[in-house]
Amino acid sequence: MTSSAGESLVQSVDWLTIAPPTLTALVALVVLVADLFVPQERKQLLGWIAIGGLTAALALLLPLRSGDRETFCLTADTHTQACSYTADHFTLVIQLLVLAGALLTALLSLDATRERLPAGEYWFLLLSSAAGAALLPASRDLATLVVALEVASLPAFALVGLKRGDRMSGEAALKFFLSSVTATAVTLLGASFVYATTGTLHLTEIAQRLDDVPGQLQTLAEAGVALTLVGFAFKTAAVPFHFWVPDTYVGAPLPVAAYLSVVGKAVGFTGLILVTVVAFPSYADVWGPALAVLAALTMTAGNVAALRQVSTRAWSAVRLLAWSSVAQAGYLLVPIAAAAYSGDDQIGATVAYALMYAVVNLGAFAVVALVARAHPENRIADYRGLYAASPVTALALGFFLLNLAGLPPGIIGLFAKVTVFSAAVDAGLGWLAVIMGVNVVIALYYYLRWTALLFRAPEGAPVTHRAPAPVTLAIVLTATAGVVLSGYPQFALRFAATSLF
Repeated sequence: MTSSAGESLVQSVDWLTIAPPTLTALVALVVLVADLFVPQERKQLLGWIAIGGLTAALALLLPLRSGDRETFCLTADTHTQACSYTADHFTLVIQLLVLAGALLTALLSLDATRERLPAGEYWFLLLSSAAGAALLPASRDLATLVVALEVASLPAFALVGLKRGDRMSGEAALKFFLSSVTATAVTLLGASFVYATTGTLHLTEIAQRLDDVPGQLQTLAEAGVALTLVGFAFKTAAVPFHFWVPDTYVGAPLPVAAYLSVVGKAVGFTGLILVTVVAFPSYADVWGPALAVLAALTMTAGNVAALRQVSTRAWSAVRLLAWSSVAQAGYLLVPIAAAAYSGDDQIGATVAYALMYAVVNLGAFAVVALVARAHPENRIADYRGLYAASPVTALALGFFLLNLAGLPPGIIGLFAKVTVFSAAVDAGLGWLAVIMGVNVVIALYYYLRWTALLFRAPEGAPVTHRAPAPVTLAIVLTATAGVVLSGYPQFALRFAATSLF
């Protein structure tokens, strides 16, 4: 069957290409059904099924490593293809990031689901969100992009509010829900305007047709582009759409906060990259300056708020990491803005930085989750003397914080920041590079203050932190990955040298 335009509506399906997100979704269904039959005392089995499924999904990335597969394609008479799902190198790197992030989150969650959280619901929601997050970087049409975004986001609302009877958890889920629903509504409105003016949903075709929009539809096209970008700015927690972040992180279970800080952020930035660089390159003179200003505001607001955290305040450690994640979002926006001025080669810097940030931030949250076992209020002051009680844990957290600050021995953190800084300079955004430099100096203070506290003499007897095996494994894996990347930064930084599309 063919359309009047000569395009075949019978789409090809390459099952191996879509295997990673598909397997993750299938395991989510398996966990949901198994929860009905597994007795309460054996609910931990569901967690191990989830971990096995995520590990298998990661393994399925190996046959795709050439980065030259695509599926769900419409073939026209001109022998050109418009595909809805593309497994290029950009897709595979982001899928590696989100699936590995979900796997580490699952390790952190085993202990929490044993004691406080409903296991069946938790694992189903986590896997469902991970499936959407893995689908999103492969999406090459607006419909698939929005669906993947919501599949990743909707389970996350429930995960945040899963601590039953906890007022802060319910409030955090509500704030997260309202802000995200607003973002979705704005994104859908923008996408509908773009479709109305171009007559297509495929990103590459949108890029071609936006150049030839009739004059009477020009304003509608501009509004569609602007609204779509605003919607994704919500998802990335860019200023002024960031106010939900600290309360959400504090109210959510700690593993969920870790998940949102890495996987949730990767989802937002991936969508933003796809709509700007792939779909809207002809409007680079609009979104480039806008993202540059957002980057400057976001990194400044995040660092200043983190700087003002009081170490004796309840949950100050989580709040500092929350505001730090806002600041890191500002750094991640810099290469995307630079792409408007000097080509999409700059996008690699965002990917390299995201890989570094994912490893060390998940590691920091793993240590925070460990300390929370003895200090439920998780104040920064609770970390005083951690080295005396648990030297290896203190050294790991110090290493993660120094990476986030961009200081040795966190070589990968330093190189990633230099790469982002270079992207701004190469694009002629000297003013943004200066603002970034100032913000890096501001961030040094609060990262080093926390790091120094780890090695001070404890006020009382040292509190021994007994680590469950899965949490220990998560810390070991992230620390090892950080050390390997610091010793061999080319693994991440090579993505900054070439275009990923």
